[in-house]
Amino acid sequence: MNFKLIYGFDELLQAGWADFIASHPDGTVFQSPKMYELFSATKQMKPVVVGLADAGNGALKGILSGVIIREMNGPAGYFSSRTVIYGGPLLDPGLADKGQILHLLLRELIREVKSRSIFIQFRNFNDQKDHREIFHESRFKLRDRLNLIVDTSSAEIVKKNMSASRIRQIKKGLELGAVYRAPKNTEEVRAFYEILKDLYRFKVKKPLPDWDFFEHFYRLTEENRLGIIRLVEYRDQIIGGILSPVTPGKTIYEWYVCGLDHEYREVHPSVLATWAAIEYAIKNNIPRFDFMGVGLPDRKYGVRDFKARFGGKMVNYGRFARINNRTVYIVSEIGYNLLVWLKKI
Repeated sequence: MNFKLIYGFDELLQAGWADFIASHPDGTVFQSPKMYELFSATKQMKPVVVGLADAGNGALKGILSGVIIREMNGPAGYFSSRTVIYGGPLLDPGLADKGQILHLLLRELIREVKSRSIFIQFRNFNDQKDHREIFHESRFKLRDRLNLIVDTSSAEIVKKNMSASRIRQIKKGLELGAVYRAPKNTEEVRAFYEILKDLYRFKVKKPLPDWDFFEHFYRLTEENRLGIIRLVEYRDQIIGGILSPVTPGKTIYEWYVCGLDHEYREVHPSVLATWAAIEYAIKNNIPRFDFMGVGLPDRKYGVRDFKARFGGKMVNYGRFARINNRTVYIVSEIGYNLLVWLKKI
């Protein structure tokens, strides 16, 4: 079979991009045209996509869709640049030689981004063990990373797997008068973002997308095209929330979540925010809730302990990573630590 490479949003749409993602057993919202639109609308982000089609009939046979992220503008932005592929490669399940397709896609991805990002990272949503050798040939290393998947196929299963203390916290927060709901307007989303920004600045100490990312995500959720945002309200104040992309009929994801847990200990806003997305999954026939990472297996991680009380299965699909420029990577690590320090000031 002869193949042709396809680049660009419009050309891939014509090749059946959306249908390919929707029908693929491992397809997710992160590899979809909708997510490409979100990344395109965000200043810190530049979407990247490479497809491979049958040269004869034009049918799509494989795709890599991700994003180049930079924390700063201008030349200095290169020192914070990375390419992230959420969910890994998607290859036609009917192909006899998937390795050949993957090899071509990786080659083109590297060519496209190696001068624009310091490293490439695949955040796997499933086991990619059959492709490890192909990744290794392209100088990717597989690094351990735990994740937690909650079975949301029914309310009974969720409550059976959830800890008794977590169930009590949800019940207590609601009894005290807290509610979780969709945003009424952009201002409410902004209130959620401000809580999240303080959390990332003082506690998480990791980069957070600028406001335009959350604003555009909200606009897409209004059109029912990308996922949901749920806010926790207590005494007429937004005290937490969650931003969750959705792959219809498959998975809902916890991408960003926060709550004023110190100020409202008895209400448990972070617990209610997470529960809001889990309950959405139950009510909308979405059988999986994906926490999108719970740390390294050999390191203690309080967030992992917090999330594990919602129940679920711990998995280690790992992340493939490739450093494009090792010298700049080392310098950027120093710069990143400096950036974290500056954000705390």
